[in-house]
Amino acid sequence: MTLSARLSAIDERIADAARRAGRDPGEITRIVVTKFHPASLVRELHELGVTDVGENRQQEMTAKRAALEKLDVRWHFIGQAQTNKAASIRRDADVVHSVDRAKLADALHRADADGHPLDVLVQVNLTEDAARGGSAVSEAESLAEHVLALPSLRLRGVMAVAPLDEEPSRAFARLRDVADRIRALAPEAAWISAGMTGDFEAAIDAGATHLRIGSAITGPRPDRG
Repeated sequence: MTLSARLSAIDERIADAARRAGRDPGEITRIVVTKFHPASLVRELHELGVTDVGENRQQEMTAKRAALEKLDVRWHFIGQAQTNKAASIRRDADVVHSVDRAKLADALHRADADGHPLDVLVQVNLTEDAARGGSAVSEAESLAEHVLALPSLRLRGVMAVAPLDEEPSRAFARLRDVADRIRALAPEAAWISAGMTGDFEAAIDAGATHLRIGSAITGPRPDRG
């Protein structure tokens, strides 16, 4: 199947899932994750109408953005972020989905170099494993309040990855509850970044506004980036 055909097939599934959930497909943003793929694939995707691209690693995002500097693409950083990479992430990302602690939020705020607000999401850990990325569900509102106090960051909503050992619909329902509580603090923080190749339909049913889809569109990842 060609890249164009895979993209069309996923978009059809997104639209079908949205309609089943009584939602407008147009309110859902499909982010294509291009981890380990070359910059040339991003260019091909852009030619097919893709405007939102996700990257897990700062170095890879930086290299691709430099290679494609004239391309009108919105870069989403979706990986775990180290505070010592905050300046590079802030420079090259249009959106950071993985703000999981106050220390990282502070580092991104200090890295402001142009006075433009950076769109960020609070990452929520939907498991009981504290080693997994994300703020604990019980601490997500406190982290959101911390972000809201940093004027160079613009809180857009929440992000999470569904646990592998649980029905995605149950996990995404918990995320939706967290999202609702944060939206009570900041009505404009309405984004829910959830859903990947294997579970995006359940995420749409739970109110996801941003989907992070990789191999179902890009094909198998190369062994190395």
